[in-house]
Amino acid sequence: MRANYKLQRLYLDVPLSSGEAVVLGKEQAHYLLTVLRLDDGAEVLVFNGRDGEYGAVLRPQGKKTANLEIGAQTREQPPHSRLEFLFAPLKVGRLDYLVQKATEMGVSRITPVFTDHTQLHKVNAGRLAANILEAAEQCGNLAIPELGEATKLEALLANWDPARRIIFCNESQAGNNPAAVLSSVNERDLALLVGPEGGFSEREREILTNLPFVTPIPLGPRILRADTAAVAALTAVQMTIGDW
Repeated sequence: MRANYKLQRLYLDVPLSSGEAVVLGKEQAHYLLTVLRLDDGAEVLVFNGRDGEYGAVLRPQGKKTANLEIGAQTREQPPHSRLEFLFAPLKVGRLDYLVQKATEMGVSRITPVFTDHTQLHKVNAGRLAANILEAAEQCGNLAIPELGEATKLEALLANWDPARRIIFCNESQAGNNPAAVLSSVNERDLALLVGPEGGFSEREREILTNLPFVTPIPLGPRILRADTAAVAALTAVQMTIGDW
């Protein structure tokens, strides 16, 4: 069932079930009462990434606090996604965009990976997590991607479970269409790896292409920005072997 986009959606980090009452935190109460100016009895949708989505009714408790009365379940929790997203951090504005789009595309885990040409050498995990939640609220997703700890590419590969195949976006890969390569992938537990603005170094490409659990794919005839390449690759993977 598709999301209802007419009602405000709110992420709550508490167990959800019909008939329960949830006390909202200050920020969420302020958002509903002051920013959105919702009145007593207003209907919203709530989810926690585990129990599905529920309808709820707003019950203000004064001007700054409020409760939500949890009603009937509107959507069941979908199966867990099998696609992880590994990416080299970009400049802040584009980094926010990239994390939001990966959430919208339904990945299960988002992990920043530092490569030889990565321009950003640390990330604000709190900001990334906030972007993930905001994107999930706005796009109707019920699953919240986990945020993996930022790591160097070599460390990631050294500790990788070979049962999960990595789809490696290789700008030097021969060919223009990734569909033929992707259609030959048999595994369903996958990860997509996208590099930084300057691409992967020759050293990194050699390491990746020699690993048995890595499958390189071409990115087409055009030169794409890293964030554009990531969205295009996520679309290709989800349409070919994912949960489109």
